[in-house]
Amino acid sequence: MDDITFHYDTVLSDVHMLVPNTRHLMTRLNHVGQPVFMSRFKILAERHDNCDTEKGSEKEEEDKTQRETRAKETETTRGSDGEEGGEGNVEALLDEDGDLELTRRPRRNLPEGTDRDPVRPVILKQCGPEVEPEEENADDEAGRCFKDIIRIEHTMATPLEDVGKQVWRGAFLLADFIFSEPDMFRGATVLDLGAGTGLTSIVMATVAKTVYCTDVGEDLLSMCKKNVTLNTHLMEPSGGEVKVRRLDWLEHELCTDADVEFSWTKEEVDDLYDSTSFIIAADVCYDDDLTDALFRTLYQLCSGFSHTCTIFIALEKRMNFTLRHMDVSCEAYNHYVHCLSQLQDLVDGRCSFKVEQLPSDFDQFLQYERIEQLELWKLTSTPLPFEKARSDSPAKP
Repeated sequence: MDDITFHYDTVLSDVHMLVPNTRHLMTRLNHVGQPVFMSRFKILAERHDNCDTEKGSEKEEEDKTQRETRAKETETTRGSDGEEGGEGNVEALLDEDGDLELTRRPRRNLPEGTDRDPVRPVILKQCGPEVEPEEENADDEAGRCFKDIIRIEHTMATPLEDVGKQVWRGAFLLADFIFSEPDMFRGATVLDLGAGTGLTSIVMATVAKTVYCTDVGEDLLSMCKKNVTLNTHLMEPSGGEVKVRRLDWLEHELCTDADVEFSWTKEEVDDLYDSTSFIIAADVCYDDDLTDALFRTLYQLCSGFSHTCTIFIALEKRMNFTLRHMDVSCEAYNHYVHCLSQLQDLVDGRCSFKVEQLPSDFDQFLQYERIEQLELWKLTSTPLPFEKARSDSPAKP
């Protein structure tokens, strides 16, 4: 149980390989014998809801006043030539915690004429400060009181078909976007496709009214439901609700059999088609067949909407060396872009799609490396007038 065997088709979680100092607690073995870990992801930046704006402003003013007071005290203790009290001792600059502030020496540039280029990883933003280890009793019920900690059960090494049980950077990018645009999603009904561990659904429920968190596989959906339960304290202030449901992209209808776990009620199906204003998906385009199924599902869903729907897709371009091209390429990403183009050029359906890539310069709230290969795409579905719609377009199930 303590030894993990890695096979040729084992996929490792790059998120956890890049954060090696974070403590991950193994909690159990899932139904197929895979070790399940518990990780805590700290919300690095303070988020202000409408009710907290005034408190946040007061705190900023207080901090500013304290800094100005310390600066004035320092100036009054120095002479005109920079000496303190005429005794030749310079006042040490301390921060608000009493630690010594030092001016760091700037790094020297490489000598001119050198033929060696500096090697730097292409990272757009650092992950921020390390999360301090929590006390050993943080895993009990008292751990729920941490309003800035997201607790997620997940695996760290699985076959390709089970990668949904891991945490990926695309989910963090999408979560950052949700945190940075809370007013956009406030009170909305949202569908999360291929939700995996449920991280983005949980973050979305901090502002949205209802989030349908969907994927396939009872083991994965059970893990996702457990994660939702672990983080109810984050969703309670906004009254958001996450409903974990089964949605298979290879099937044309939603399962409404009450005897099947994670099935839909008829009321939920009606609500999905009548109220969904946003669809989100993160790191789900790594296999061409699944990508095709994703876009078929998007078209089928949006064709049943009588209103405009906005879709956000976050993904990471994963470059690989292929024997076919004898070069580094990203075939999964190329196929994804091809599907985007086909969807945008579609003219005989019940809805039209507008596609655009969004900049990734919004604030970072979670601990991960935001690399330039991470992308966020926005698709806008607009229903067409009845006379322009295709007569054999899929109807609302």
